Amino acid sequence: LASRPPAAETEAVAGLAALSAASGARLHVLHLSAAAALDDVLAARDAGLALTAETCPHYLAFTAEEIPDGATLYKCAPPIRGERNREALWQGLAAGLFAGVVTDHSPATPQRRAITSGDFAQAWGGIASVQLGLAAVWTQARRRGHDLADLARWMCTGPADLVGLGHKGRIVPGADADLVVIDPDRSFVVDPAKLAHRHPLTPYAGRTLHGVVRATYLRGERADGDRPPRGRLLSR
Repeated sequence: LASRPPAAETEAVAGLAALSAASGARLHVLHLSAAAALDDVLAARDAGLALTAETCPHYLAFTAEEIPDGATLYKCAPPIRGERNREALWQGLAAGLFAGVVTDHSPATPQRRAITSGDFAQAWGGIASVQLGLAAVWTQARRRGHDLADLARWMCTGPADLVGLGHKGRIVPGADADLVVIDPDRSFVVDPAKLAHRHPLTPYAGRTLHGVVRATYLRGERADGDRPPRGRLLSR
């Protein structure tokens, strides 16, 4: 589905729904980009099937119409689609049809991104979104009247619930104090040189985003700045 039209993606989701209905298996659709497929997601939910779907920040932020020729940093799989499709994704998100918004962080070297040649056929497909995902989604969400509670539900609670981590993704007694302190009204211009990525390549370069992170906490302790990483493998 890396470069196929929305109909191919829609057909694939319909096939997964049918498979879920026939087998009773739990199925999850990764980084859905074709809004037309949400009809099958809704039908599956109404039928009580164990079918869920997610989308990504770049599908909610970019449109195909604005991608310059040869701009391989925008290549991802499935591809970024048109403006009407993007708005339909936002409508589906507001209607609760997505289990969450996830980064699909997919970095690559400049050589693998075929930046010099601008050859989309040869370029690695994927967008590094961990550092910018929150601001990218919030920038678009606030324009459409959504609030920070919506953002937390899409990017924290929903993904945690999907993988069975009830002590993550929420601010309630007994949950891990994983917190991010942001200034939702302050904006910044994305400068690749200031990214923490090993290869600071991003289609967000030069874009103005809202939501400046002031501090990050992992299980109640500061986890930003020069502090060493202390993550751990999580299980259900």
